[in-house]
Amino acid sequence: MSAATVVLWRHGRTRSNAENRMQGQLDVPLDEVGHAQAAASAAHLAPLVAPLAAVGAARLVASDLSRALDTARALSALTGLEPQPDPALREVDAGRWQGLLHSEITASWSEDYAAWRGGGDVRAGGGESRAELAERTAAAVERHAAGVPEGGTLVVASHGAALKGALLRLLGLELSAWSAFAGFRNAHWAVLARGRRGWLLGEYNAGPPGAGEGAEG
Repeated sequence: MSAATVVLWRHGRTRSNAENRMQGQLDVPLDEVGHAQAAASAAHLAPLVAPLAAVGAARLVASDLSRALDTARALSALTGLEPQPDPALREVDAGRWQGLLHSEITASWSEDYAAWRGGGDVRAGGGESRAELAERTAAAVERHAAGVPEGGTLVVASHGAALKGALLRLLGLELSAWSAFAGFRNAHWAVLARGRRGWLLGEYNAGPPGAGEGAEG
């Protein structure tokens, strides 16, 4: 039992994304644009996933925060796969930064926030460190991938920083490589394929036209 392919899929836009506001683990829903982005992404992913779903060789999991779970449900509507919610796939716990505009965080925590934005392993708002986030989310992805039939596909609907942390760990890269990867755009995804010595990156920030890049977190 082991997935051959993992799709790491970021949720659609929220009002907080549009406002450049740090969400962290606050349960902020998709806005109207976000629902449209999720539907457009799902239409792109469904032809890849539906044939496998029909023979029981695909799984769909999601962060239990509504913006990720509702994004996953857009794919569920097209494939019949029921998303399995998992709190381990939540976004970073950003502590006191949650709910604040990025300009407000810069005004009060300029050094810490600059370090976070630069890929440093700091505790976001006194909450979770980047290393803790990466270990949590990568372990969750590996756990779910292990439950997929051999050669199947796992789709993971989650969050920008959470997915990037998982990606780096799964590829065996150090967190210092964080800033070498652009942030996940809303409703965009990365594709990992299992190779002989571990995971290989096949696609990064793939997605439907017109989906804007929302702020991480």
